[in-house]
Amino acid sequence: MGTAVLRADGLARSFGQVTALDGADFEAVAGEVTALIGDNGAGKSTLVEVLTGNLAPDAGVIAFEGRPVVLDSPGDARRLGIEVVHQDLALAPHLGPAQNMFLGREVPARGLLGRLGFLDDRAMREQARAGLADLGGTVTDLNAPVGSMSGGQRQQVAIARAIAWASRVLFLDEPTAALGVVQTRHVLDSIRRCRDRGIAVVLISHSMPEVLEIADRIQVLRLGRRVATYRGGETDVEQLVGAMTGAIG
Repeated sequence: MGTAVLRADGLARSFGQVTALDGADFEAVAGEVTALIGDNGAGKSTLVEVLTGNLAPDAGVIAFEGRPVVLDSPGDARRLGIEVVHQDLALAPHLGPAQNMFLGREVPARGLLGRLGFLDDRAMREQARAGLADLGGTVTDLNAPVGSMSGGQRQQVAIARAIAWASRVLFLDEPTAALGVVQTRHVLDSIRRCRDRGIAVVLISHSMPEVLEIADRIQVLRLGRRVATYRGGETDVEQLVGAMTGAIG
């Protein structure tokens, strides 16, 4: 395995009497797709929340490029080049696709207009259009509020935004859940392109066929701990399900 760009050792997180993470370990390697799998309640989403600055761990260490870091907020993670697509997508429903993609990262107009606070709307729309086209997107109206769009279209906007800004690590939590066959294929192709750019891509998915198709490495969580790690081409559904359920231990 190559050097981990993002690593977690012994992460713990509880919510009252419920233990979500119980000494979880994790690594994401540059230029690899790492699938993170586990049954419902295994701790996958909590682990992602901790590693992207949305939750503070109760214990454990997070290291970025070999150095311990504290991620107090999503902004801390973004400054390191870590982006995430959450299951709830985290979009502003009253804004259009381009506005959502550049929210907090608006492109100023050139010259005096930029200094006066005007934005380069054309540049943002064109970049948004290109990103959505790479996903085979069905989003054609870049001015329509995303709240009026289908679940699949909103998913495409969230994925395009994360891909556009990720420079070191990209987390995708069930990215194809609301997509059809064609759009799912485009998303998987985009994941491969991100990997080939040297980004560490982390895919959280219940779709074992997708996991086996695209993952270079598969890490299995059960009851808040990592219980197994497999190479993508050296395992099968039966082994993965066995690790997830505890039948293989």
